Amino acid sequence: MKFDEKMLLLYAVTDRAWVGKQTLLEQIEAALKGGVTIVQLREKNMDEDRFVEEAIRVRELCHKYHVPLIINDNVDVALKSGADGVHVGIEDAPVAEVRKRVPAGFIIGATCKTVEQAKTAEAAGADYMGVGAVFPSPTKTNAIRITNEQLRRIIASVSIPAVAIGGISYDNVCEIKGSRVSGVAVVSAIFGAEDIEGATAQLKDRVRSVVGE
Repeated sequence: MKFDEKMLLLYAVTDRAWVGKQTLLEQIEAALKGGVTIVQLREKNMDEDRFVEEAIRVRELCHKYHVPLIINDNVDVALKSGADGVHVGIEDAPVAEVRKRVPAGFIIGATCKTVEQAKTAEAAGADYMGVGAVFPSPTKTNAIRITNEQLRRIIASVSIPAVAIGGISYDNVCEIKGSRVSGVAVVSAIFGAEDIEGATAQLKDRVRSVVGE
């Protein structure tokens, strides 16, 4: 699936902490029905074979809704499952190494917390960057916070688009208006909701007003 900046508008990152009444696949489908524009599958404690099997199922589901699937951290799983891309953190494989291993058109996202990291990611061939944490994050309590001013400087320093991440919710997302983000990445704001489809649709409407600044 060819990368387009518009894919970043509402970026859903999965988390098994919220699995309960629904399976992970059911939660993802509810989010897709609500209008998420890209899905990142994150599995920190699953062996690779199971991860690949799950990624294949999620990829098929996402493609049914014409939405790309990104795998968190694991390039091998992304390639074996036919996912559309991979997102690498600061402590994961460098973007330049990943770019050498993947086919043309493969989407690569990179976490960036500084202007220097953003410039390095862009030069290495990243398609987009995830910048944060912009608010205290319930899923990553030790995440380094960045200010709105830092967010703006990082985004302005490169030409690749950015998603803001970290503790973003329906109630606070408007605080990053004017930062030139292309979208927001969320976990609990979608998967922690009682009504995932409804919460996703409401959040998407509000994010449009933030991105449209």
